[in-house]
Amino acid sequence: MSNQTFSSVWDAIEDTPEQAENMKLRSALMTALKEHITRTRMSEKGAARRFCVTQSSVSNLMRGKINLFTIDALANMAIAADVRVVRRSVVQTT
Repeated sequence: MSNQTFSSVWDAIEDTPEQAENMKLRSALMTALKEHITRTRMSEKGAARRFCVTQSSVSNLMRGKINLFTIDALANMAIAADVRVVRRSVVQTT
């Protein structure tokens, strides 16, 4: 076993840097949406109406089922909820 360290769990478990970045973005969007739902005390049914998705989708979001969501789907929900996610840092590799 190697003693390799990673800056993110996604960097450790995904096969490529692109896949890891995709998962980081999806995770950030999901976290922001979950926090919005919790902070506003919105019901799953109410969130589903607001986000233009099914209640089942909101339930999956709240349970952290990240594999069921694309970046586009999560971005559309965030736009519908008027939720903005700001990345704290940007690192250029070139």
